[in-house]
Order: sequence, then C-alpha cells, then structure tokens
Amino acid sequence: MNILVVDDEEVLQDVLGLLLRKQGYRPIAARSGEEALMILEREPVDLVLLDLMLPGMSGMEVLRQVRQRDPDQVIIVITAFSSIEGAIAAMREGAFHYIPKPFKNDEVLLTIHKGLEQRRLTSENRQLKEQLERRYGFDNIIGKSASMQQVFELVRLAAPSKSNILVLGESGTGKELVAKAIHHHSRRAGGPFVTVNSGSMPPDLLESTLFGHVKGAFTGAITTKKGLFEVADDGSIFFDEIGNIPLETQAKLLRVIQEKEFMRLGGVDTIRVDVRIVAATNADLDRLVASGAFREDLYYRLNVITIHLPPLRERTEDIPPLARHFLQVYSEENGKSVTEISPGALQRLMEYRWPGNVRELENAIERAVVLSTSGLVDFGLLPPAVRNGASSGAHPIVAALPEPGLSFWDAISSYERQLIIRALRSAGGVQKRAAELLQIKPTTLHEMMKRLSISAESVNTPVG
Repeated sequence: MNILVVDDEEVLQDVLGLLLRKQGYRPIAARSGEEALMILEREPVDLVLLDLMLPGMSGMEVLRQVRQRDPDQVIIVITAFSSIEGAIAAMREGAFHYIPKPFKNDEVLLTIHKGLEQRRLTSENRQLKEQLERRYGFDNIIGKSASMQQVFELVRLAAPSKSNILVLGESGTGKELVAKAIHHHSRRAGGPFVTVNSGSMPPDLLESTLFGHVKGAFTGAITTKKGLFEVADDGSIFFDEIGNIPLETQAKLLRVIQEKEFMRLGGVDTIRVDVRIVAATNADLDRLVASGAFREDLYYRLNVITIHLPPLRERTEDIPPLARHFLQVYSEENGKSVTEISPGALQRLMEYRWPGNVRELENAIERAVVLSTSGLVDFGLLPPAVRNGASSGAHPIVAALPEPGLSFWDAISSYERQLIIRALRSAGGVQKRAAELLQIKPTTLHEMMKRLSISAESVNTPVG
C-alpha cells in the first residue's frame, strides 16, 4: 500500500520511511504541500501522513485541497505538542486522526492500521451502494413506455416519504422489484428490507412469523423468537399478495400500523417499531373489501399511495429492451456469447400477449440462451406457447402480409388503428367503454389514440 509522507524534515522522512518499509508499506516522500498535491494527481495513495508545519502552502490548506479532490482520502496529521489545537482543527476539517511529536513507532503504526481499515470500509460501502443502485435503481426496472415513466416518477416522489405504499399489478409485472426500488430510494435505505410471503402460510404461523413468540407460547416454541416486524425496525417490510392475509391477522396488522406496537405471541411486553409498509397484490382489493374478505380500514391505511404496474401486453414497446437485457444477463450467467435475437423471434415476442408478464419473458429468454448453440436466439428457441401464440385470453390474429413497400411496424400501426376505431364505434364513441372492449386501461387507450392520431372524427370515417 502507498503511504504519502508530507514533511520537510529529512530526518523524519528517513525514520518514517524505514518504519513503513519494515511493515510492507511503500512510502512516498513529499517535502512540501505543492509536491504532495502533484504526487496525488499522478499516482494512487492509500493514506497520507501530513505535517501541519510546512514551508509555503500550509498543512491545513493541503488538507482542505486533498479532501476537496477526494473526500474519502484518509489523512493523519503530525503535529508538535505545542500545536494540538491545530490538530483538533484539522480533524474538524476531515482529518482521520493526529499524532503528536515526538511519537512512538507503535502509536504511528496502530493509527495507520486504523486509518487503512477505515478506507477499506469506506470503499466497501461505496461498492455496496453502487451494487444496490445497479440492482434496485430505476435503470434496472426497464421501461421506456409512457406508462412506466409515470411509475418511475411516482416512485421518485413517494420513496422519500413516510407513507405506506400499495403496488398493484398482475403476477410477474415486477411488484417486488418496485418495492425494493422504493426502499432503496427512501430515507430507510440503510435499514433492512424484509419480505413477507403473505399467502404461503396458515394464520397461526403467519402471526408468529410477523410478531414473533415467547418461549412456551405453543408446542414447539422452545425459544423466544423475533418476528419480521422487529427484524424490519427502521427499515421497510414488503407484503407480497397482501390480499391473501386472513381477517384475524388483518386486525393485528392494522394495530401495528396505527399504534406502531405489538406483542409477541404468548408475551405481555409491548414492542414498538418504526417500519414502513409496502404492500402488493394482483387481486381486486375493492372487490375483496365489498365482499367482506378484506378490512376496509386496513385497505385505507395501506392505500395511501398507489402505484399501478401495467401488464406487459399494454407496453409492447418495452419488450425489445427487456429481451435484450435478459439476453445479456443470462449470457453472462451461463458463460455464453448469445448477443442477438432474430427478427422472426423478436416479431413473435412482440405479438405474444405474455399472461405471465415480465417474469414469463425473462424465463423465455433464459431458456433460449441455455439452448442456443450459436450467438443468436431464433424463432425455434422460443417456448412452444410463445411460438404458437397461445396465451391466456388471447385470440389468434389472422392478417395478410404487408403490401409491398409497407414495413412490419407500419402494418402493426395500421392494424392497431383499425382495431381502436372499430372498438370506439362499437362503444358509441365512449372511450372508457372502448377500452373495456379492448381489455386495456382507458389511459392506455388514450395514449394509443394520441400516438396514432385518432380523433373523435375518425370514428365516423370508414375503415378498410
């Protein structure tokens, strides 16, 4: 490791240089602040030993400039007993520690060791943050469509708040990924992110999992155990498929939200927690509330901010970038060099309705990469359901080949236009009803009409 020694005394340079070399460090000598700054510009330095009393530029000014250029640089100042106040001032400016003259060798080495450990931890934390940003940042939730851009904007606005968030969307649309992005961009990012698989366990086990239990609370409770709410304290807890939680557990969950406290099963002590709830479901919670299967008061506590994730069939423009992203991921994971998707395969990916949404697309690309014997994903490598166009609720599309000079994309746009105009005519021009006939959201229909320049007058224009 490189240690820069900034001191104009030749004797001290020799003493520190010998000491550092014996410990396996590489000392670099600088006899002025100006020389130290030039060295830092041209080569990596892991730690700086800086004398505050220098000719020309003062040690304090060197400290300020180094910290300005590299806030993570570890600087240990060396000072005489008579200028301890200056050393304390240097620490206020960001110095790691100070060593008074005359110093003991063991003291110098111990301080250097602690400083290098601090640099290592800082570097690891930065790398971890960068990994988290890559994994849970918005760049990893791929979507160029207008509907996904709205989702990103809502996450940006909602994440820093303390409000509970409800994420709605079909299975496979990426609800947990959005929940993690919310946590990562919140003030709780340094705290835990805990996932609860709400519908995968019976009520008693779910309550024990959420709230913990004391020793002897039930048969098999041989020790006291923390629940997930305790584990998630100062962080976020994500309820996957919140609609599946039994009514009796819903009442206890409501109390935690309202009072921020609970008791372990079999316990008498109240435990207070500070947890943000992000809940997700593909169920119609309004219908569950109306039928009495979901508590209305809990619904309103969870539904402070709602984020709707559109199904993949409503944002087909996101399919090519998603497919290429998964292609890169699984090529790297499997040590293969599959870099392209054939036009025929991409066309089929665009036509398929993806009942399993992004998760189904990811599985299809992973399968194709594994089976590929070349650098290409072609039509034959797609799953049979995708090749045959079979999907839940889908209807086969029979269309003639595009006329000469008409591209595939122009033909698709023309077909979309005809379909929308026919739906509008059937609905008497009422867009909400037309959206229901097309099985898309009214906002999606509105966006498509704008993109295809379809106006109210178009409804009365004959369609070929």
